[in-house]
Order: sequence, then structure tokens, then C-alpha cells
Amino acid sequence: MAVIHRTTVEPTKLELLTSWLPSRPWYRGGAAGPQLAKAGGFRLDDPQGEVGIEFIVVTDTSGPHAVTYLVPLTYRGAALDGAEHALVGTMEHGVLGRRWAYDGCHDPVLVAQLAALIEGRAQAQDQNISDVPDREVVVSRTGEGSLPTDFVATDDQDGTRLTAPHGPTLHLHRVLRPAPDGPLPLSRGATGQVTGPWQLPDGTRARGVFAVLHNGPRI
Repeated sequence: MAVIHRTTVEPTKLELLTSWLPSRPWYRGGAAGPQLAKAGGFRLDDPQGEVGIEFIVVTDTSGPHAVTYLVPLTYRGAALDGAEHALVGTMEHGVLGRRWAYDGCHDPVLVAQLAALIEGRAQAQDQNISDVPDREVVVSRTGEGSLPTDFVATDDQDGTRLTAPHGPTLHLHRVLRPAPDGPLPLSRGATGQVTGPWQLPDGTRARGVFAVLHNGPRI
């Protein structure tokens, strides 16, 4: 179970993301940089209790139209070997000390727990309260069986694709779009998906697709 500490973090997560987001191919903002506000998200538990896993939703209001991003992050007590390209930054945690924050799509612990969430073996957790499930994060899946955990992450302008050799593709929507009111059916051609809510700049709530699973590579 992940423990949520009430303490200081320097720099803050939003400060780290303000510097990091413009380097991503799916970033929609301008050269001046984003103006970020936290809009939602959820957590997953690491069974070993070593790695913090958070899917944070942030909204950028720097441009003429607000843009909302999904950013899966992992927090580690030491650098992850071979993941220098995925490092978002380091921060000083008031309880845990120095933490290395990574783009979680490139962290095997987050990828394994995301697969467990889709399979129904893991439960989304509240972003701010320890040991409280987040019932608003909904998983839909057709079919059964275990998903691979040897996904390879590739970023492009449409988001992040997690592909496995001769296996399924998991597409993470980095730029979130509100869906119409009502139940969210599976996306066309999908065999699974994760949906969740976030807060819009005007204070209203939106809901949309976070991740979509396809059985086979997507071109």
C-alpha cells in the first residue's frame, strides 16, 4: 500500500513538469512554456513497496485553449539504470529524501502494474489519501489472459505507444479530450481501456479515455 505523506517536495511536481513537458513530441503548448495546474489523477501500488506510481493529470492554460495532459510518473529512491532518457528530474522529499522522478511509461514497475490494472489484478488508488480505492477510474476489457510486461515505449505526436513483440499495443492518451456524457464504450477496435475523470479550468468535471488496448500492433 502506498503511503501518502503530508510534507514538502522541492521542486514541486508541477515545477518539474513545467520544464519537462516542452521536450515531449505530444506537447501542444508554445515556446514560452506551460502554465500548469493539477487537474486530477490516481495512483497504483507497487507490490514491493519501493516505487511510487502516480498518473497525474495537469492542465496547461498558457495558450488560447486549455490543454490537459496525462503524465504517468514513478518516484524512486535511487536512479533507475538505463533510464536516463526517461528522467523527468530529481526532488527533495521532506520525509523520503531525494527522489528520482521518471516518465513512468519507461519504468517496468509502472508498466507491470498498469497491465495488472487492465487485467483486474490491481485497483486504482486515490491520488491524495492512503489506502482508499479510486472507484472513478474504470477499466473495461473484452477477453481474458495475461498481458505481457515487456512493453517498449515510443512517444510520438499522438501520445505514447507501449508495444510488445508479437503481442498487444497499449496506447496512452497524453492529450486528454472530454467525452460526451454517459457510459464510455470501448474505442473502435479496442479490447480494453482505462477511463477516468479530471477537473476543467472552469471547475466542472470531465471524463475521458486514459489508455486503450489493442490486440496487435497499431500502425
